[in-house]
Amino acid sequence: MARRRGWGGSPPADDAEAARRIIAAAVELIGATGAEISIADVAESLGVIRQTVYRYFPSADALMTAAGIASVDDFLDRLTRHVSGRTDPVDAMTEAVVFTLTDVRRTPHLGILLSSSYANAHPDSLTSAESQAFGMTMIRRFDVDWGAHGYDEPALRELVEYVLRTMQSFFLSPGDPPRSEDELRRYLRRWMGSAISAQH
Repeated sequence: MARRRGWGGSPPADDAEAARRIIAAAVELIGATGAEISIADVAESLGVIRQTVYRYFPSADALMTAAGIASVDDFLDRLTRHVSGRTDPVDAMTEAVVFTLTDVRRTPHLGILLSSSYANAHPDSLTSAESQAFGMTMIRRFDVDWGAHGYDEPALRELVEYVLRTMQSFFLSPGDPPRSEDELRRYLRRWMGSAISAQH
């Protein structure tokens, strides 16, 4: 009986499908609660034991990262539309950071990926290969001619790391009271903008 209930009565065909279904369950649970979830939560939702989930994801951190990455495509589409037509790197990056810090309220998966207790426990997670790939995907959607502004591939990767670290600092400590969008925009243009322009 328990065997039939597991995986909703329809076991995955292979390991790849199992991993996809575990991630999908995590994404759904995060979207419903807006918070971090445990391996036990995901296992219960799938009707499997925790060891089954651990077989594919060795920790809650690994699962949350996978869920975050899997769920940000819609965010990237919205961000691309928001910065469309902005060809100045300072303008584009400032708006991207402000948009991300604001939009995370609608995208709990993104917040968990970038700023949750998992990131606190693993401070290098923001500069992991996954986070770097996310950042590179993000800036390559901009209408900025990065090469014309002096950015080669290594410089772009350093820019991504710098911006991710900047966003993390605002996620973890937004200020008391937090800056308004306009105040944040002015602050970023003055300080982050100077750093971005220095590459040219």
